[in-house]
Amino acid sequence: MLTAPSTRHAAALDRFRRGCVIPAHPLALDERRRLDERRQRALTRYYLASGAGGIAVGVHTTQFAIHDPQVGLLAPVLELAAETAAGSAAILVAGACGPTAQAVAEAELAASLGYHMVLLSPHAGLDEDALIDRARAVGEVLPVVGFYLQPAVGGRELSRTFWTRLAALDAVVGIKVAPFDRYRTLDVLHGVCAAGRNGDLALYTGNDDHILADLVAPHRVMVDGRPVKVEFVGGLLGQWAVWARSAVGLLDEARRARAGDDAALRQLLTLDGHLTDANAAIFDAANHYHGCIPGIHEVLRRQGLLAGRWCLDPTEELSPGQLAELDRVHEAYPHLRDDDFVAEHLDEWLA
Repeated sequence: MLTAPSTRHAAALDRFRRGCVIPAHPLALDERRRLDERRQRALTRYYLASGAGGIAVGVHTTQFAIHDPQVGLLAPVLELAAETAAGSAAILVAGACGPTAQAVAEAELAASLGYHMVLLSPHAGLDEDALIDRARAVGEVLPVVGFYLQPAVGGRELSRTFWTRLAALDAVVGIKVAPFDRYRTLDVLHGVCAAGRNGDLALYTGNDDHILADLVAPHRVMVDGRPVKVEFVGGLLGQWAVWARSAVGLLDEARRARAGDDAALRQLLTLDGHLTDANAAIFDAANHYHGCIPGIHEVLRRQGLLAGRWCLDPTEELSPGQLAELDRVHEAYPHLRDDDFVAEHLDEWLA
C-alpha cells in the first residue's frame, strides 16, 4: 500500500491541489540525436526560473520513445530533471505508460528519484476495468494523476463512468484533461463530481486548444439534481513548454478573473483566441499534430534553449508550411512570448 507521504511530498501535493503551471518537459538532443545534458538541464532551470510550480518529465512532449528500454533514456532523463530541481519547491511529475507491470516499474523508478506523483498515460491494450486496476496498482507506489490524452497522439476515448471510477480511487490526486474535445472534457468533470472528488482532486487543463477558457470558465455540474462547482486549478501542458514565463502570468490573471475581476476576464477571453492560434501553429493542428514536438523544439531553438529541432525519430519533423505558420504567430503575438526573459538568463541556465 502507498505509505503516508513525507513532509516534502505532502507539501508538494498541497501545492499541486492549489494549482500551478506545470510545463511538459521536452527532450534536448544534439545533432546525432543523443541526449544533450547541458541543454536538458537548461530547460529545467528555465521552467523553474519562470515561476512554474513543477515539471512533468517522461510525458508525450518528452517523447514517449524514451520509455523503450532499447532507447535507454527514461532513467537518465528523469534523474537529470530531479537533480537539477533539487533544493527547489518544484512538483516533480513522472510520466508512466505501458501495461501494468511496466507502469508500476516506472513509478518505482520515479519514486526512487524523489518524484512526487505519476502522470499515467492510457494504454490501448487494456479495457476500462484493466485501466482502473492498473491505476490502483501504480497508486500503491506514488499518487496518480489521470490523463485523458487525445487520440491523435496516442490516446483513446473513455467513458464518463470510467472517470467516475478513476476519481473514486484514493490514490488519484488529479487528472490532466487533454482530449481536445469539449464533450470528453465534460465527461471528466461529471465523473469527478459524481465521485464526490470536486473538492480535493485537482483538475489540470491539457486542452492546448482551449487553455484560458478552461481556466476561467465557471463549471456547474448537475449531480442528483443539484449543481456542483468544479474548476481547473492549473495547466499541465505541452504548450507551456514554451513561453513559460508568460504562462505563469496568464494563470495569475485567470485567478483574478475567477475571483471576479471583470477586466481580467475580458482580457483573457481575447487572449484565449490568440493562444489557441499560436498553438495551432506550434502543435501543427492542420496536419493532425504530426509536427507537434518539432514545433515546440523550433520555438525553443529560436530562443537559444535548444540547439536544433531534432527528435529521436528522424522522420518527426515540421510539416510543410508549419515553419511559415510559426513565423506568422511569432510576429502576431509578441505579448505571449517571453524572449526577453530568456535572453536575459540564457547564459546562466546553460552554464
